Amino acid sequence: MASSTLANRRSVMNLFSSPECPYCHRARIVLAEKDITFETIDVNADKLPEDLSELNPYNTVPTLIDRDLVLYDSRVIVEYLDERFPHPPLMPVDPVSRAKTRLALHRVEADWYPLMHDILTRGEKAVAKARKMLRESITASSDVFAAMPYFLSQEFSLVDATIAPLLWRLPKLGIELPKEARPVLDYAERVFAREAFLESLSEAEREMRL
Repeated sequence: MASSTLANRRSVMNLFSSPECPYCHRARIVLAEKDITFETIDVNADKLPEDLSELNPYNTVPTLIDRDLVLYDSRVIVEYLDERFPHPPLMPVDPVSRAKTRLALHRVEADWYPLMHDILTRGEKAVAKARKMLRESITASSDVFAAMPYFLSQEFSLVDATIAPLLWRLPKLGIELPKEARPVLDYAERVFAREAFLESLSEAEREMRL
């Protein structure tokens, strides 16, 4: 994974990515898990390059360019990568299990990610409330994390690639999990030790845990 100039982005798969964005981190985790050759175009989330808006009408990151295909929204990106590069699979094969996985993805995206966003962007009172809610919600899920090595699975999946950026950012979010959340912390250690996860980290993300 290396930085790229905008001029040569069409030559290989490219990812417009912000170094601290959890949605971009999710995409980078999946790219690393799949061992996909790609180049990162690092951008400042507060000042996105003008030509990104020509590729993505929402002018957001992550944005993935694969030849003539341009994808945005991290959920669309990671599911595309899993289908285009089927090994190792990050989604179950059978329809029922795939539906359950998508439901788990939806719950993480709908319940936890907005709270993370509030902590990072809102005022002091709203931050305190969101921090308390996220801490309690993660802790209440400890039994689920204890059930299997990965999130309700024996194998690493797109759900894990979605949860990992949030758990990695807990120190930045000012959240320390209680002892009751030990299964979550054990799970996080397993995920953070994965070679692909370590490879996915930007320098800014590494500094979150220094």
